[in-house]
Amino acid sequence: MRIVVAAKPEADTPWVADAVIGLAKQTGATVAVVAADEVELERLAAVPRSVFADKAYQSASAMAARLAEAGIEASVTVVPGRPVPAVLEFADQQQADLIVAGSSSRPTVAERLLGSVPLDLIKRSSRPVLLVTHPQHQP
Repeated sequence: MRIVVAAKPEADTPWVADAVIGLAKQTGATVAVVAADEVELERLAAVPRSVFADKAYQSASAMAARLAEAGIEASVTVVPGRPVPAVLEFADQQQADLIVAGSSSRPTVAERLLGSVPLDLIKRSSRPVLLVTHPQHQP
């Protein structure tokens, strides 16, 4: 089994890593952590792409470090572009059996106006997507 974990730049989501740890231990899955730099067109960005890529790498590395603490080896990859198409393309390249992402932390109004990466992953993916909610989130 292959699991792709979508890490959100500038977000610490240890509960997502914890869910992946459980899944990987139960299934023996290999894990690849991916983060998109979220830059659609570099020439329109306020700062160089490398600034965004560094933030994405830091988040993905933090996720991989938490996995490593639990004995789960994970690769770390930063991909260019918008998160949804970038994660889906990466999952295709990895032939992932599952994509794992943290649920959106935006308020519902903001989600409706700005969109939600996790929900878009579910809508657009041909692969199963598991959304992990924050443990303190009450439905």
